[in-house]
Amino acid sequence: MGKLFGTDGVRGIANTELTGDFAYNLGRAGAFVLTKETKQAPRILVGTDTRISADMLESALVAGICSVGAHAVLVGIVPTPAVAYLVRKYRLDAGVVISASHNPVEYNGIKFFNRDGYKLPDALEEEIEDLILNHPEKLPSPTGANVGTKSLAEDALDDYIAYLQTTTDASFQPIKVAIDCANGASYKAAPITLLNLGARLSIIHNEPDGTNINKNCGSTHIEDLCTLVKENGADVGFAFDGDADRCLAVDENGNLIDGDKILAICGQYMKRQGRLNQNTIVGTVMSNLGLTIMGQKEGISVLQTKVGDRYVLEEMMQHGYNLGGEQSGHVIFLDYNTTGDGILTAIQFLTVMKHTGKKASELAQIMETMPQVLVNARVNNARKNDYLTVPIIKDKIEALNKQFEGEGRVLIRTSGTEPLVRVMIEGKNQELMQKEAEQLAKIIEENLQ
Repeated sequence: MGKLFGTDGVRGIANTELTGDFAYNLGRAGAFVLTKETKQAPRILVGTDTRISADMLESALVAGICSVGAHAVLVGIVPTPAVAYLVRKYRLDAGVVISASHNPVEYNGIKFFNRDGYKLPDALEEEIEDLILNHPEKLPSPTGANVGTKSLAEDALDDYIAYLQTTTDASFQPIKVAIDCANGASYKAAPITLLNLGARLSIIHNEPDGTNINKNCGSTHIEDLCTLVKENGADVGFAFDGDADRCLAVDENGNLIDGDKILAICGQYMKRQGRLNQNTIVGTVMSNLGLTIMGQKEGISVLQTKVGDRYVLEEMMQHGYNLGGEQSGHVIFLDYNTTGDGILTAIQFLTVMKHTGKKASELAQIMETMPQVLVNARVNNARKNDYLTVPIIKDKIEALNKQFEGEGRVLIRTSGTEPLVRVMIEGKNQELMQKEAEQLAKIIEENLQ
């Protein structure tokens, strides 16, 4: 698979790229690296989303974990942020999630958390990669009573739901809430949590069958939720992705409230409550310019990192910030969890609505979104970083930078999980930006096959 880890764990098409053999080896290496300082037999939490390939990969991963003498604690289908929380609550040594997040059903992925519930830094991922690719002989294979075992944590989802309910002091009665569970890992947790907090719910896409995760639903396909909100007269809607670490909102008129606006709304509220550490929000280079302009008006610093919630989190931890996230809906409330948490994000948004008495559309007015155009160029995955060196692509990018200087910006980046180069142009003239972005994407596609 070349370099194993992308921006969010290991990901690929299940049973061709991400095979049972590979999951077994990843379980062995991951368990060894993450628990080698543990004096007793280590215990590792394992959760999945609703994909049909989860059973196959879970079996192989757990076999790998047990083969190096570690014990696997299975929690079944739970949101990714539940694993980050439960590792800490149960005082386990590491956690693993089998999920490909917002990707289609044919994909799956494996991502690790350390004992404190944080995704792994590059150095640890590289150590795991090196063991798998170059030094598998270094991994132990204990025998007899030293072989690992597996067990089930039957109350795991209930424990996570109970914790989520402690993150607000508000009752959400009589707010009418619509949710789209993406036929994914939030299909139980989100409805139960919000109902327990008093919300009046309308729910769609909460009947996973193993093959329908993210299929024309969830945070990457917001249309059904927009329709549901308007048809049911809901006050607000929330769409989660397949593993529920993302959340996008929809106002009562069916208009999208993306991750940048959620950060602006929650950031302003937290600042006024005296709870926004150092009056700072951490975004990424993809954050809309409107978020920065909002910050200037409200006395909030908006910082930018590389794309990827792991880089947002690193910046937050390094400097003590407690709110950060991405336009895509990964929002990190570090006071409550160590990773993006879609259900938690919905709870915090509803708390702002309840305490301010404002409609979702009124809250969204805090930030004016500058027009952005995003076009994906599908390329040979092995060559996707060559856009930096191919002359015809470099020349076009330089020309666009000059063209939009002073009135916008051009940002080119590769996907960490798919064979894509993303072309983003931000500015004032939507028609011109679309034309130029499509032209550049076409040049990239033609030259990186």
